[in-house]
Amino acid sequence: MDEWEVNKPLGQCCGCGRKIESGEEYFAALVEGGQGLQRKDFCADYWLTEKPDVFCYWKTKLPEPNQKKQIFVDDEMLMAFLEQLSNETEQEKINFRFVLTLILMRKRRLKYDTTRVEGDKEIWRLRIAASKEFVEVVNPHLSEEQTEQLSSQMNQILHSDLQQ
Repeated sequence: MDEWEVNKPLGQCCGCGRKIESGEEYFAALVEGGQGLQRKDFCADYWLTEKPDVFCYWKTKLPEPNQKKQIFVDDEMLMAFLEQLSNETEQEKINFRFVLTLILMRKRRLKYDTTRVEGDKEIWRLRIAASKEFVEVVNPHLSEEQTEQLSSQMNQILHSDLQQ
């Protein structure tokens, strides 16, 4: 399994290098690089004029220095990430989607329904809470260590706090 390089956000735009100030809105994104998915932050000016090529993104605000850590991505954004990853075939993204599914099951946004096997793939069918819609997810049979590592990396990517 590939490891992700998760850089701690520096409070600086990755596009133009300008410092992102406390209270300022900016765009956090997952970008595909040579080392897999990486989190990068972009100031709003750069984002709106340059429109960088990213895998997915969310808009957030840099907290004040003494402000409690915030969760930058809500459940709706996690569901959108899950949908966006639905047709991916790269193993890293299949693994990411599976761990995201486990998180959404824990948050009770998805409920396990059935499993079917197609060739060498085990496919889970899950019902979206408060809906009659279903999603399907490939179970990559990750080890407990792999799942913990991916969960930790997802937490760093999706919940990082910018330190000044």
